[in-house]
Amino acid sequence: MPRGAAGTALLAMLSVSLSFAADELMCACDVPRCNSSSCSGKLCFVSKRKEDGKITQNRGCFSQHLLEHCRGPIMEHFGMRCCNVTMCNAELEIYLQGEEELGKSPPLPSLLLLIFVPLLALLVLAALTALVGWKLAQHRRTAARSRAGDTDLVLKASVLGDSTLEDLLNDDCTTGSGSGLPFLVQRTVARQITLVECVGKGRYGEVWRGVWHGESVAVKIFSSRDEQSWFRETEIYNTVLLRHDNILGFIASDMTSRNSSTQLWLITHYHENGSLYDYLQRTALDSESCLALASSIICGLVHLHVEIFGTQGKPAIAHRDLKSRNILVKSNRQCCIADLGLAVMHSQGSDYLDIGNNPRVGTKRYMAPEVLSEQIRTDCFESYKKTDIWAFGLVLWEIARRTAVNGIVEEYRPPFFDVVPSDPSFEDMKKVVCVDQQTPAVPNRLYSDSVLSALARVMKECWYQSPSARLTALRIKKTLRKLSRSLEKPKQDC
Repeated sequence: MPRGAAGTALLAMLSVSLSFAADELMCACDVPRCNSSSCSGKLCFVSKRKEDGKITQNRGCFSQHLLEHCRGPIMEHFGMRCCNVTMCNAELEIYLQGEEELGKSPPLPSLLLLIFVPLLALLVLAALTALVGWKLAQHRRTAARSRAGDTDLVLKASVLGDSTLEDLLNDDCTTGSGSGLPFLVQRTVARQITLVECVGKGRYGEVWRGVWHGESVAVKIFSSRDEQSWFRETEIYNTVLLRHDNILGFIASDMTSRNSSTQLWLITHYHENGSLYDYLQRTALDSESCLALASSIICGLVHLHVEIFGTQGKPAIAHRDLKSRNILVKSNRQCCIADLGLAVMHSQGSDYLDIGNNPRVGTKRYMAPEVLSEQIRTDCFESYKKTDIWAFGLVLWEIARRTAVNGIVEEYRPPFFDVVPSDPSFEDMKKVVCVDQQTPAVPNRLYSDSVLSALARVMKECWYQSPSARLTALRIKKTLRKLSRSLEKPKQDC
């Protein structure tokens, strides 16, 4: 063999071996986002769906152990099976309800075992549950008599059937993660929603206001070309302990068939004020409301960035696409962070950095210098957290501009509105941020207000060219909390 050919073969072998790094599997893949007949991930899958009498089967991989998708029931129109051995899904088959698995019927003894063993186990489990329930009921009745002299217990409204969306999402009904409904219930919820009106459109698809049991919910419908973002958001939202007042509340995720096509739904809480971007267009702020908005955003970002250890823990998460359009304003004028389709996760225990397989990039206008110059350390989780801080500084600037000082307030403008076009290119932003090292101009009037002056200092410390020099989310949170307390003291004195 010629030396050049041998070198080429050696490089090919090395590239193959590297592709299996970090315990990833090679899986058969035929979905549109795959560039070849295979992909690498943590889990292989085969899915099958039936639309208009036509059956389509796909093979691919997940970047995380997203077992919830694999535990769903196999229905007449959709089903999924997963496995965790290299190329195990190449020959893996799945049969929808009504399909017959020809030539693979188990022998009669095995069939009887398959039927009666689970049935016997269920009967034993039911008997034990009934016994435990009876004992508990006896104990409660005895305790109630001793405390209240045999008076009847008062039932809560939620027990009587007046449950609301909040009741359904309380600790008694979640998966234990507090992230949303149990996976099987998610499928039921998605089919009970009526779409009412389209409230937003973007490159990912559309957002609709839907109604479920008389209450409004938000339904984010992803376009087929952004399927990976739907997978990623579903992965992130199913993370343990992600539920937080300042993170958009997740309800369910589902694939559903509408208008003869498959739609990818992400169902979340609905906030009628819309995004912070929309809210700032129509609302002028005072110092107090400006600080409240900024504080709630940083609280959400701190919760994302922090890793919570323990069996019911949470990995550290960096958002990677923080901007005013991806922040929603709640009815109490608090903000919550949305759109986790580009997020990355990191766990110190395993030292595993999960970047995902999404080819989408963030919003150019909000990109940090190291991202625009392509010098970001992609193997270091701290690097992604620092890009969130840069973007938070820009969002803080947007909020501060819309805050009145002595009756003066500017119209809403996006960051760098005066130096780049309305839809800036990557090169436009690179020249302004990296070459010219410009940052948004802070209006002079802000320095005449003690709160806004402090916020101006914070945003400038978010915009250092060197990522390591920028503030941490926790440091910003403590600074804004101190500012809030300084506002409360004069009120108490009055």
